Amino acid sequence: MFWPSLGRTFVFTLMFVPSAIIGSLALALLLNQKLKGTVLFRTLFYIPHLIPAVALTVLWMAILQPRMGPVNATLRALGVADPPGWLATQDTALLSVTIINVWAAVGGNTMLIFLAGLQGIPNEYYEAASIDGASAWAKFRKITLPMLSPTIFFNLVLAIIAALKVFTTAWVATQGGPSYATWFFVLHIYNEAFQNFRMGYGSALAWILAVILIAFTLAQVYASRRWVYYDGD
Repeated sequence: MFWPSLGRTFVFTLMFVPSAIIGSLALALLLNQKLKGTVLFRTLFYIPHLIPAVALTVLWMAILQPRMGPVNATLRALGVADPPGWLATQDTALLSVTIINVWAAVGGNTMLIFLAGLQGIPNEYYEAASIDGASAWAKFRKITLPMLSPTIFFNLVLAIIAALKVFTTAWVATQGGPSYATWFFVLHIYNEAFQNFRMGYGSALAWILAVILIAFTLAQVYASRRWVYYDGD
């Protein structure tokens, strides 16, 4: 189970990280607009993040329940004769766990950090760009993204670490199933150490995970020199 669980964790990471980063940034851009009621919407979007992970997973298990869940009921009402089994089938379990984790991440701390980064960009840059006739896309590409690159880098590091350590959602919703479809590396560590009581082997697996996390973080720090812009540079 070592290599399959590690490979499955990497697949989850590839699906989770881009979705969480792009979704959080998009939501932060929407909530950064100077519109009436923005503070209320920021609060409403963040409140679900305060729900404990176990309770959140149980709620999503009810939502994605194949026979009685509201998602499949809606799909049947729209004419889908055979809706997905979501957490109950091997083909869609990994995707379902990814959706749950992305939903939890988009409205949480990642979004708040992006929002703080957006509010730290001086408005003078946008005013100067407007005078020059820059479009909204040009402002985003030439001002927002470069000025926000340190925040993107920070959130990227945290998102990859969180993805490689995924555990709670898969354990509560599927316990690694069905047919090991969501058997992630941390579940493998937990099973070997606390279910099979092979503490030595579990500790070795934990050290391997630590080395992987350090390697990914160092690689990102090295790569960030090419694309992260700091205002003092």
